[in-house]
Amino acid sequence: MFNTSIPLKRRILKKIATLLTISSLSACAQNEAEILVLPSDSVVEQFIDLLIGTEATAEAALDRIEESWQSSYIPMALESLSLSASSQISKRLNDLIAAEAGQDFNDRNKIFEWLWSQPYNPHPDYAEFKSRLYRLIDPAFEIYFSSDRTAHIRLDEVRWGGVRQDGIPPLRKPKMISVDEATYLGDNDVIFGISVNGDHRAYPKRILAWHEMFEDVVGDEAVNGVYCTLCGSMILYKTIHDGTEYRLGTSGFLYRSNKVMYDKKTQSLWNTLQGKPVIGPLADKDIELERLSVVTSTWGEWKRRHPDSTVLSLDTGHQRDYSEGRAYKEYFGTDKLMFNVPKLDRRLPNKTEVLALIFPDQSDETLAITADFLAAHPVYHDSVGPQSFVVLTDASGANRIYETDGVMFNSWDGISTVLDEARGEWNLREDKLTGPNGKELMRLPAHRAFWFAWKAVYEDTRLVGQK
Repeated sequence: MFNTSIPLKRRILKKIATLLTISSLSACAQNEAEILVLPSDSVVEQFIDLLIGTEATAEAALDRIEESWQSSYIPMALESLSLSASSQISKRLNDLIAAEAGQDFNDRNKIFEWLWSQPYNPHPDYAEFKSRLYRLIDPAFEIYFSSDRTAHIRLDEVRWGGVRQDGIPPLRKPKMISVDEATYLGDNDVIFGISVNGDHRAYPKRILAWHEMFEDVVGDEAVNGVYCTLCGSMILYKTIHDGTEYRLGTSGFLYRSNKVMYDKKTQSLWNTLQGKPVIGPLADKDIELERLSVVTSTWGEWKRRHPDSTVLSLDTGHQRDYSEGRAYKEYFGTDKLMFNVPKLDRRLPNKTEVLALIFPDQSDETLAITADFLAAHPVYHDSVGPQSFVVLTDASGANRIYETDGVMFNSWDGISTVLDEARGEWNLREDKLTGPNGKELMRLPAHRAFWFAWKAVYEDTRLVGQK
């Protein structure tokens, strides 16, 4: 029998509240009341009853699940197991999964890895289950997974990250200050630098780690900067595509340890590393946002290059500890993952920083170059599909990528002058290289990422810089 000292439905809601670090159960309780009026004769309601039913209804629901058990129940069982506040329910669910897999699991992540290695065979009501389950946490989650929504990725790989929709609050039109006003920054602090139509801006990692996204107009372009702390990537997207502006936010979910975005109008879910919707009404619309350049540098180097730059103010409208290295300190300090992925490529440690390159309008090929390799090769030539380019790396480790159009470069001073093989001098700017005869070679988009995360999404990526 189950422990009856605390009603099971209150225990699960209390667990959810703890995960969300909230002090009240009122929001969850409201959702609970809505769900409990639904019929409990479907497999979806049986799994929901495991979490919010009375002790008796939960036990009866689990008995019915065992009697009708089939392999397509595993994703529902695993997600119920992840949120269950009952050790008895957790054990029985774990035993059912272990029996199906033919092996015992001592780590829940190992169950996920085993599941993802199997052919995807979801129960017909799995999307409905996911919708019902996560509305317990946030009513906004309900629409994400409705059964009539197109999904181009496995739903069992979409995992809750522990927050509500926009629970990690994006910065929308954030306050920017001048270089002279930014006394809170040290020269060695890491910043993400962007330049759009001559508008230079710096976004300190120490601030974006708490917000993971900003929405603004930079250089007259509507943009969205997305920083996924878990996958180490900061990507800048134009948010207007074919005349439509997509206002994006943080969904609260992850795909292969990569934050999942949503758009406010349709609540479609977007793959951050790809910049395109993968679940919902936009998933079949052939939308892929245009990437812009981002450079990972130090504040000292960036302000030296751009004394007219603006930088994020500490006045974000939120109370956070924005000191350097404060957010995600433990995560960044080890090679361990917070959320696992289907398969790891051990050629590099998981969190090795790579420069990630993709030019989707020209080729399906992708490339990852380790930051250490580029630091040792400050002038590096390569190509992705038909696009040839040169990567120029300065003393801060910042990488800038430019098209080459047949020009070969031999060296540069790490500041502004690049020499080609004929000893011609080229002037480096954020947006382009300008040659001795006025020829221009334009900047190409690229960003940093952790190796494991880039490889998890772009499985066939080419790697340069393996030791």
